[in-house]
Amino acid sequence: MPLIQVRDVPEHIYRRLVEQAGRERRSLAQQVVTVLARGLEVEQSPKARRKLILDEIRARGPIGLDLPDPVRLIREDRER
Repeated sequence: MPLIQVRDVPEHIYRRLVEQAGRERRSLAQQVVTVLARGLEVEQSPKARRKLILDEIRARGPIGLDLPDPVRLIREDRER
């Protein structure tokens, strides 16, 4: 994951981040990422990001692959 280093953070902002992190039981780094994501209106939940990507793939329509039914494959494997 990329690394960001921020220097000369005003003391009142730093204290507020530390307080919020404590209340929400996050590390300071996690809290900073959460605040940045909210401020940039970016979804940070991995589950929500995956859903958006899958929705984009589905919107493109069929991709021409005839994939077998996974349920059938699992049943066949269990019957061996």
